[in-house]
Amino acid sequence: MSVHTPETEAPHRAGFACFVGRPNAGKSTLTNALVGQKVAITSNRPQTTRHTVRGIVHRPDAQLILVDTPGLHKPRTLLGERLNDIVRTTWSEVDVIGFCLPADQKLGPGDKFIAKELAGIKKTPKIAIVTKTDLVEGKALAEQLIAIDQLAVELGFEWAEIVPVSAVAGDQVSLLADLIAPLLPLSPPLYPEGDLTDEPEQVMVAELIREAALEGVRDELPHSIAVVVEEMIPREGRPADKPLLDIHANVYIERPSQKGIIIGPKGARLKDVGMKSRKQIEALLGTPVFLDLHVKVAKDWQRDPKQLRKLGF
Repeated sequence: MSVHTPETEAPHRAGFACFVGRPNAGKSTLTNALVGQKVAITSNRPQTTRHTVRGIVHRPDAQLILVDTPGLHKPRTLLGERLNDIVRTTWSEVDVIGFCLPADQKLGPGDKFIAKELAGIKKTPKIAIVTKTDLVEGKALAEQLIAIDQLAVELGFEWAEIVPVSAVAGDQVSLLADLIAPLLPLSPPLYPEGDLTDEPEQVMVAELIREAALEGVRDELPHSIAVVVEEMIPREGRPADKPLLDIHANVYIERPSQKGIIIGPKGARLKDVGMKSRKQIEALLGTPVFLDLHVKVAKDWQRDPKQLRKLGF
């Protein structure tokens, strides 16, 4: 009589990985590409991310929880200091750190500053992720890979991996997930199947409005914009098959002179922000939305601890 023993399943891993790097190094775009859906706002403006967005990647063998931190930078305001604190706290709590370095930019003082900080974190595996590879030729990419390898040697540590990726073209994104997974601890899944982020919907809606507001404004404005969703309530008296969600949100800027920039001639710009963000919000929530936007001045909020608390920082 033969005894049949079931094959032992491959052990499951789950844990946290964070992407760090200079502002505008492609961290949010990479997070979205790995998750397969938009969970982090992207912009060609540096310093767009202000919250640590967790994107969740479900695989048969592992669950990767991606923490997208703000870009580490030289702070000029209290907000800047708080964002840097968020980054450092996150680094100390994750299982893997991915350092994003754009392929189309030579290593600069900002990259070296971050690498030096990473060198001080001894136990956590560090992966160098060379982003935006679709923007360079093979020779330039090879030179960047060598420079990044050399940077770790100079600072006395070793990369667990060096991976070139293009989140926009989808090149090697799944390979990156394959390389992160074995570095995570053995664990059952930490989030239910189907969850893609643990960000509250209200925060994500505010971020989508801010992303739309960032498009096409002058260079000095991105840091001055904050969005707070005051309420999200289903419209009463609607038939079950035709729901409508009323969303009331305030767009805060720092000075009265900035109000005109956001609102635009005859309110055209604010209307455009509303249309663009409403489409994204409806896609996120899967329901028709009525979006009510107001622009308000919160004087010098980036430097005021009380205002920062009120705006969620």
